[in-house]
Amino acid sequence: MLLAIDTSTRYAGVALLDDSCILVQLLHWRSRQNHSVELLPSIETVLNRQQLTIQHITAIAVTTGPGSFSALRVGLSTAKGLAWANDIPLVAATTLETESFSYRSSTAPICAVMEAGRGEVAWALFEDFEERDAALHQTSVEVTTTPEDMLRALPSPVLICGEALEQHSAALSSGAPSGIRLALPYLPGQRVAALAHIGRARLESGQRQDPTTLEPLYLRRPTITEPRPR
Repeated sequence: MLLAIDTSTRYAGVALLDDSCILVQLLHWRSRQNHSVELLPSIETVLNRQQLTIQHITAIAVTTGPGSFSALRVGLSTAKGLAWANDIPLVAATTLETESFSYRSSTAPICAVMEAGRGEVAWALFEDFEERDAALHQTSVEVTTTPEDMLRALPSPVLICGEALEQHSAALSSGAPSGIRLALPYLPGQRVAALAHIGRARLESGQRQDPTTLEPLYLRRPTITEPRPR
């Protein structure tokens, strides 16, 4: 049984994927910056629903970001701690990968986009999904720009998906050139489900992570940093 953990953003989720790749449990919620007190009870809930304990978990998948600084650390530290303490294999995927996964049948490139704060979005391009191993190819680096700059940089046609559509759909719709489509409405539960399936494929292909070295993916420095030397 694989346990998937996603706390990248205000939408958080956990899921259980069995050995037949059937999603047997999925729980997602909108957190009010309370991930640290919500995550472990949510994991316990999905395990109890299946009458399981952590000893029944054979793999853990976690999102590494980009996302909220503190929220990401809650999910990563929990996943790494459970994996290390119970000797459970750990696999990971970026949050933008998981946003793209549900649209892997698209014939056009996919642009996954997330809220980055300060009026900006984080995004990357994906295409050429391989259904055999659930792999997808990221064709651009993750960047943070304004929605308007993102539209100017995108190819056409392209499908835009991801959580940032909730806040920026109006700007993206009005400023989008011909050939750019928006995957609306945004369905937050898809992300943790995608993480579970990506995690299973990576586990089978041997792409395991070391819990002692896995780090979050941040695209900008945190607001609170060490003071600069005088």
